[in-house]
Amino acid sequence: MAGFAMADADKDKEECAEQLVGLATCLPYVGGNAKSPTPDCCTGLKEVLKNNKKCLCVVIKDRNDPDLGLKINVTLALGLPTVCHATANVSQCPALLHLAPNSPDAQVFYQFTKSSNQSASSPALSPSGNLLH
Repeated sequence: MAGFAMADADKDKEECAEQLVGLATCLPYVGGNAKSPTPDCCTGLKEVLKNNKKCLCVVIKDRNDPDLGLKINVTLALGLPTVCHATANVSQCPALLHLAPNSPDAQVFYQFTKSSNQSASSPALSPSGNLLH
């Protein structure tokens, strides 16, 4: 079973590689180095979501992959569609990525959806731009 999951993950990365170039301008924001995403970031995000909704899910799921070499704050990445006024339902990510519902990767998406539903407003940010819990 793990072999199938690995093959799916590789296929997902390959399928999204070109799409993810459009999210490159979002890296300062999702890395915690910018207070807000740039207009180019939001435009790129909307294009990615229009072309393949799964690709945002892939970035978030693979955020700790050493091959990517990226530093991504999962809360900022999951909240990016809201900040950019883009339509995305991250609660669909586990199904799009064929993740087992109880897997740690799936739980990241479920926990964000649960917390964002509990607080109708955006998460509070400290003056330094870090999320307050």
